[in-house]
Amino acid sequence: MDFSSRLLLLLEVVQLGSFTNVAERRNLDRSVVSKQIGRLESELGVRLLNRTTRSLSLTAAGNEIVNQAKLLRELLDNTHRLAQNYHSEPRGLLRISSSMMFGRQYVQDAISIFQTKYPEIQCELRLEDKVVDIVQEGFDIGFRIGKPKSSSLICRKIARSRLLIVASPEFIERHGGIDTLDKLQAAPATIYSSPGLLIDKFNYLDDKLNEQSFHLKTAYKVNDVEMVVKSAVAGNTLAVVTAQMIQNEIIEGQLIPIMTHLALEDFGTFYAVYPHRDAPIKTKLFIDVLKSVIGEDIPVWERNIPNFDKMYLPSNRK
Repeated sequence: MDFSSRLLLLLEVVQLGSFTNVAERRNLDRSVVSKQIGRLESELGVRLLNRTTRSLSLTAAGNEIVNQAKLLRELLDNTHRLAQNYHSEPRGLLRISSSMMFGRQYVQDAISIFQTKYPEIQCELRLEDKVVDIVQEGFDIGFRIGKPKSSSLICRKIARSRLLIVASPEFIERHGGIDTLDKLQAAPATIYSSPGLLIDKFNYLDDKLNEQSFHLKTAYKVNDVEMVVKSAVAGNTLAVVTAQMIQNEIIEGQLIPIMTHLALEDFGTFYAVYPHRDAPIKTKLFIDVLKSVIGEDIPVWERNIPNFDKMYLPSNRK
């Protein structure tokens, strides 16, 4: 490992918070990371990190050196990106971050097509439902619901994510027709819940197109979106789900859309986010492949819901 590589390693240690985290990411022994940082300190002749058994902190000198390491990484990234755009064929490593379900359903298919078309590209996919800092963690592209809060990130719309309310035939037979907001809010429901997040409130537009909301009555909380659908199929609860979460459950009669007259607001929009406007050609090409998998205007997942184009819309759009 040369001097510049050790500088970048120091930056990674600071951003990930420990030698152990860096070692796990790089598939190295922790002692290798520690040794390289020690060698960097010897080369520079200053201590860069204050080490305790539980934490690391930068010295004053270390803070200045890390700032230089950030500039070095940015310079190297820009150089690689410029060079890649002059290749006749895209090549190198494409690091992708995505939510679990979206990644399994669509990003994986896009990767298979992409690598067939561009065999010089190696892909790495990380599936996590939490929001990942794609700049700090070195991803080329991420897929998420909603525009990024950071103005430094570039985003490109991929597809809409509409909501629907579903229940099994058994649930409807047991509880009767759910055709009013009062009945909807009184019925037992499965709710997506994870640390710091509880999705039990949803917005809709009333007859005058004013925004209103309703709350579901929580009977079951789960932190996996696929389990929300499976719970509704089991017949003990209803659920509000995104169209993307539906496979063949409606076509096969396991679930029935209910309250279809309610003008539900979209859950959000899927975006591709990436760090630079002049992104490498491999990033732009991958987005194009993913768009071809999902569809340009109407996302492919809405085909699993017959007549969905007439459901959950304001009366002036039906």
